[in-house]
Amino acid sequence: MKRRLILAAPALVAAASALPAGARAQAPSSAPQVVTEEFMVASGEGIELFLRNKRPEGSTTGASRTLLMVHGAGFGASSSFDLPFGGLSWMDYIAGRGFDVWTLDIRGFGRSARPPALSQPADQNPPVARGAEAMVDLAAAVAFIRERRGLEKLVLLGHSWGTKLVGRFAAERPAQVERLVLFAPPWLRDGPSRTDPGAGPLGAWRPLTQRAVREGILSQAPEAQRAGLIPPGWFEHFAGVTWALDPVGIRANPSVLRVPNGPVADGREFWNAGKPWWEPAKVTAPALVVLGEWDRTTPPALGFAVFAELSQSPGKRMVVLAEGTHNMWMERNRGALFQAVQGFLEEAAA
Repeated sequence: MKRRLILAAPALVAAASALPAGARAQAPSSAPQVVTEEFMVASGEGIELFLRNKRPEGSTTGASRTLLMVHGAGFGASSSFDLPFGGLSWMDYIAGRGFDVWTLDIRGFGRSARPPALSQPADQNPPVARGAEAMVDLAAAVAFIRERRGLEKLVLLGHSWGTKLVGRFAAERPAQVERLVLFAPPWLRDGPSRTDPGAGPLGAWRPLTQRAVREGILSQAPEAQRAGLIPPGWFEHFAGVTWALDPVGIRANPSVLRVPNGPVADGREFWNAGKPWWEPAKVTAPALVVLGEWDRTTPPALGFAVFAELSQSPGKRMVVLAEGTHNMWMERNRGALFQAVQGFLEEAAA
């Protein structure tokens, strides 16, 4: 395990002015020092995983105040959940309210180790980062955090593909999960997803261009709302940081991000074939399902289906947020997302 202490700086309270009015009302009233640390943690097959941690200096950790955030099938958590827009990231917001918050980049994503297949032509290897491999990574991260903090349990938050991982973990290891947040969860489909048209062979990875990702986000919103969906400069900031993490793809013209195809392969084998990959009915922790009304990647109907399956989750709830898409953490209404999740977290941490 490699550790690096980054800084101890005031929580970004002033930057809360960049949030919508509702989110500003939820910003912390004081300015505790927030400590940031980064770790490289060993996982299976010689893989090293990137974990980032932010917490108020001198804070007391506990099961209800320690949170691990897991990303979706396109981008690592470190360049999405902890990318400051207007000076404030989602991770900053949670840490600024007194939480011990962590992000995990699964193998092949973000700042974690890139398996050798990602440096070879895509058609020479099978899809990288299948669900079973990702679960090994998640288990390694949870074990590291639990040992470092001396905890039996912690809170898990997943976005999109990440909800499958944290959901399965919560179902299979209930003694280690305090609460569960499922942001834009996929579920069984009648046809292919927007991520995968369902035709042709799958290689180890697929190339994403910035233009395709931006258009994919904006196309989910009604045409009249697209121009104002993402504030000026926010997508460019995200793309500049995220694509730079691919040392080969960034040199292509146009630049591409080489993304592991494991999640897509799992989608074809399970979700598109009517076979659940995890069992929500086995989750015994309180769970929140949250998504945006304009989400076309994981539409609200899929969220309702997951919610119905969470039959053993005490106090479960579902929130559909107005004027948001699949990537609401980067959009003008992200404050509503922050508030919805924070309210769920803080009712246990009070």
